[in-house]
Amino acid sequence: MSGNRAALAAAMPSLLAHEGVWEGSYVHLDADGTERDRHAARILCRFPDAGPFHYVQHNRFRWADGRETEAELPGVLRDGRLWWDLPSFSGCAWEGGEGTILLRLDRRDEPGVSFVELIVLGAGGIERGRTWHWFQNGRLIRRTLCTERRVSAAPPPAPPGAGTP
Repeated sequence: MSGNRAALAAAMPSLLAHEGVWEGSYVHLDADGTERDRHAARILCRFPDAGPFHYVQHNRFRWADGRETEAELPGVLRDGRLWWDLPSFSGCAWEGGEGTILLRLDRRDEPGVSFVELIVLGAGGIERGRTWHWFQNGRLIRRTLCTERRVSAAPPPAPPGAGTP
């Protein structure tokens, strides 16, 4: 292993186990636990060995009413953490021990809103759970529960223009 992947493996070795395509659901709950939104997700996690980004995530979300949205989220390794600086959010990820990944992200598209995410990979690397705790100006406003199953360990080829914001 060399290049970007080697640097990422040295700083965040557990993260590389998330490479591939994941499918599942995202459920958003308000602070009282009432469901506010649910949608299907297809997440592609890749780790380019060369180029400006150490990590690129492609998201596709689909709702039962036919709505669909896609996003590309490239991150760069700096000071032992994976960092994002995007129009919708900024923040970083780090390893929390025991194979867990933690993120702290500030939303730019929702003033005063931030969230902390925990990602846990199940034994065998087939399923993972993610929980997000959302705060606005210090007050818990919602939670997101993500349940995902790996459908492909090897990521498909990058789409044209992938890896650039």
